[in-house]
Amino acid sequence: MVKTKLALESRVDRRKRRNRQALIDAAYQVMGEKGFDAATMLEIAELADVGAGTVYNYFDSKDELAVCVMEQVMQRLAERIDAVTNTFSDPAQPYAFGVRNVMKAATTDRRWRWLLQRSEVIAGAMYRIMGPYAIRDIRRGCQAGRYAVEDPDLAWRQATHAIVGFSIGVCDGNIDPNKIDEAVVNLLGMVGVSRKDAWKLAKRPHPALPEE
Repeated sequence: MVKTKLALESRVDRRKRRNRQALIDAAYQVMGEKGFDAATMLEIAELADVGAGTVYNYFDSKDELAVCVMEQVMQRLAERIDAVTNTFSDPAQPYAFGVRNVMKAATTDRRWRWLLQRSEVIAGAMYRIMGPYAIRDIRRGCQAGRYAVEDPDLAWRQATHAIVGFSIGVCDGNIDPNKIDEAVVNLLGMVGVSRKDAWKLAKRPHPALPEE
């Protein structure tokens, strides 16, 4: 019988894996409440029930920990979006709904704020973590004849940078957050949707996401 990966883990490896995840979960909570700058490694360690000095056995810096937190934030957001878009009948709607909620989170969630200033890092994380969902939705829109784009992967890679740019502009006070409908329309244009149809999609009701 082939043993599973978890079965092959040593007790030490299991403890390390649990401690690392506990630190990410604690930082997820603390950074969500206080933001990156106000969160300290000491309070994160205490919440995770890990020795303060032990934190640096898992993460070289708070910056590195914050990137891992953002990956978890993005994964959970993608899953919450997916739970709603699975109920949509129009194949063009899931991607429109998804990019709207990513921009909304990026401009309102404290955990995003610091990493937005490292645009290449957050765009890369968004491409990796949320890409399986977004690229799938673009492909489905193309298959249904609602979108027209040759390379869904490329379209999503470009969209991540556009989303980050909009979010930075909102957070810096250079873009009115009420411009989010227009931002969604512009992103839909990148996948071949006409302005008229894109505005119809952008103006549809937006169901609330499930609670975290």
